[in-house]
Amino acid sequence: MNNNSPLKWLVPAIILLTLLATLAGLLPGDGQPFPLTNFRGEQVTINARGLYYWDTVSSAAQMQANDLVTLALGLPLLAISFWLSLRGSLRGRLLMTGTLGFILYTYITMCFGAAYNKLFLIYVALFSLSLFAFILSMTSFDLKTLPSHFSDKLPRGWIAGLLFFAAAFLSLAWLGRIAATFAPNSIPVLENTTSMFIQAMDLGLIVPLCVMSGVLLLRRRAWGYLLASIGLMKFLTMGVAVSMMSLNMLRVGVAISMVEVSVFPIIAVANLVMVVVLLRNIKDPAYELFRTAKFTLRS
Repeated sequence: MNNNSPLKWLVPAIILLTLLATLAGLLPGDGQPFPLTNFRGEQVTINARGLYYWDTVSSAAQMQANDLVTLALGLPLLAISFWLSLRGSLRGRLLMTGTLGFILYTYITMCFGAAYNKLFLIYVALFSLSLFAFILSMTSFDLKTLPSHFSDKLPRGWIAGLLFFAAAFLSLAWLGRIAATFAPNSIPVLENTTSMFIQAMDLGLIVPLCVMSGVLLLRRRAWGYLLASIGLMKFLTMGVAVSMMSLNMLRVGVAISMVEVSVFPIIAVANLVMVVVLLRNIKDPAYELFRTAKFTLRS
């Protein structure tokens, strides 16, 4: 990482604000959920507790599960990868970029999906900071030399296949949910939102990212290595987050799709395996320099 890189102050600011946002979201609150009919005629149950007071019980369960995953997984990953990137580690920079993508996705959804609360400006700040940090991190890689840092043993076919599977699953799951709204007199399942913003983001950004990165990786293009690394990190964190959301929704008595309950943990585990495989097949200049220095000192 360049000594003058804005990432040196952007990432710590993101860590501190994310810590504040997640802890505030996880704080328990007093109150009793109550039923409500929204403007579309959909019957929902308002959470009426804590920071997510005006969100539905279902939405609050999902956001608190995501807060927990962000606190327990996202923040440690970001802090460790940032520390490694400061020491010139390519592995650290790839992990940091993917984790910044997770933070960016999370706080875009909080800006537009969460009912307005006292942390709205924190969400906006995290959206802005993580967006620019993600762009700066993405543009910091030397695409001409990037493919040479990956071993020929990297299972590109397996990684691309996993990305294609994730794209296909998201497409089928979300298009099926959207198609259900085409029936006469149907009421879209939107709860406290005005549109299917998650489906819009996944179908408009995540699915094309997975397909494009898989194709480019199979062709050994530099962008393929970079985007595939980010895609794997995205689906690792997303798989863990959605799995926790499903469990938390079941805990509070919200009906959910058993297909999503079963598939997302599989996606999370598969992506964890592939992230480990990917990292093991990176020739990291910083690690090689450290190993050489260590050997020289012993000699």
